Amino acid sequence: MQIKVILVEPLYQINLGYMARVLKNFGINEINLVNPRCKYNGKEAVKYSKHAADLLKRVKVYKSIPQAAKGCDAVVGTTGLWYKSDKSFFNVYNPEDARKFLKDKKKIALLVGRDDTGLSKEEMNMCDASIFIPANKDYPVLNISHALAIVLYALSRDEMKRDYPMERYYVDEKAMSAITRLFWMSIRDRKDIRYKKSVLMAFKHIINRANPTKKELNALAIGIARRK
Repeated sequence: MQIKVILVEPLYQINLGYMARVLKNFGINEINLVNPRCKYNGKEAVKYSKHAADLLKRVKVYKSIPQAAKGCDAVVGTTGLWYKSDKSFFNVYNPEDARKFLKDKKKIALLVGRDDTGLSKEEMNMCDASIFIPANKDYPVLNISHALAIVLYALSRDEMKRDYPMERYYVDEKAMSAITRLFWMSIRDRKDIRYKKSVLMAFKHIINRANPTKKELNALAIGIARRK
């Protein structure tokens, strides 16, 4: 899925700076603006963008949302007020469910509303779907940069995880079976253990819930072998 983030009439440079950082965090190297109300490459925007300042140097500016979203398979709005649009009311998703809805789309336009008033009702009605982040009902509206981070994580998490193969540190089913057999060998001839199969079952349940790393399982295997 290719995500084209479109910021509608951004007002504060600090938010633009933070949003540039968020975009780069999730591998998006392009900022698209519709009628910006602030200097998008101003001093404050650059300051808060940190190592994403290069994105501010190649901003693309459009005069309208349709122009900015041209060529996209779907247009998705973001809102802190899920009931804002009569149309989007029937097609509003939390970030996780939005990912499922968009799984077959190759390129989507993600609209992020104004810093002060968000997207208008008319703009929401232009969208194929809307994303709402469930938050504290007494204050459900997030800062646009914070909301963008949550939405991009939900939409791109599987792609991002490929760069962090943490699963290689954890044991697979083959290793789990091996440690279970080793444990059984350590208890099967012990006369002081009456219900050996129950003990084995308890061990398997504990190991499965623990989700041990390879290093942890090796240490456990050494302990069992020595006990045996």
